[in-house]
Amino acid sequence: MATQLDSLPSLLLVRTTARRGRKAAKRLRAAAALGYLRLRNRLLRRPATGTAPVVVSMTTHGARLKSVAAALESIARGSTRPQRLLLWLQTPEQLRNAPAALRRLERRGVEIMFSPDYGPHTKYYPYVASVERHTVPLVTADDDIIYPRNWLALLADANRRHPDAVCGHWISIIGPSVDGIADYATWARARDTAARTANFAVGVSGVIYPPAMLQALRGHGTGFAAACPGADDIWLKWVALRAGIPVRQVRPAPRHFPMIPGSQGEALMTTNVGESRNDHWIRGLFTAEDVAVLTSSAARHRMD
Repeated sequence: MATQLDSLPSLLLVRTTARRGRKAAKRLRAAAALGYLRLRNRLLRRPATGTAPVVVSMTTHGARLKSVAAALESIARGSTRPQRLLLWLQTPEQLRNAPAALRRLERRGVEIMFSPDYGPHTKYYPYVASVERHTVPLVTADDDIIYPRNWLALLADANRRHPDAVCGHWISIIGPSVDGIADYATWARARDTAARTANFAVGVSGVIYPPAMLQALRGHGTGFAAACPGADDIWLKWVALRAGIPVRQVRPAPRHFPMIPGSQGEALMTTNVGESRNDHWIRGLFTAEDVAVLTSSAARHRMD
């Protein structure tokens, strides 16, 4: 027993060193990818859009206007490209101050559009509200992520196989607690592609929403402004639950893609999770009946 205890600090040191090494390698890969995307943006004239029957939408604000072109370029270099690639801004002044890289993407087919500031909901709601009858799936993306080449191809394929489901690269499973829903930060990550009521799509890695979900969102309007103005993922889950739309993970393992170096000063996820805002909004939005359904699904998952 003493020998095992003596070796524990060494084991922890090895694990900590390995974890730091992996993070450092990830940062180096992200920096190399950013350099490549910037060069590609300067040299390439190929359209940023393609023929895949999906719309990809994102928004940006503040200092990230300077780096959002890298996120868009990572989508534009994909093996599958969307028929429309949208970027939502709040004012024409933002566009006047936009870097040349963003202007080049606009010339290659990225649609830069204007909307009232709905916070993180701006990435999807202006598009949802602009179409009376949705027939094409919508993919949401974040402005601080470098997406891999097969990012959209995997989402589009998941939608073809499960056209009535919300499908994402990163799914958490809403956890139960003795008095309802466990704290957001404690939720487990999905390790399969099964559909379950307790599945929760984390938007940062990319999510594809079927037309039925878009119609449901349109019907609920701007209710998010009062319910959870700073947490689009929570509102989207609530609407999916109300509409009876299942949620699935694209692959058995969840994926979180590299962040654009230097873009995390205004990270919404860090703020919402670190300050427990997500838990506040969840408690205010989900009814007792919702909680019973979600925790029952989560409990069945644990038994499986």
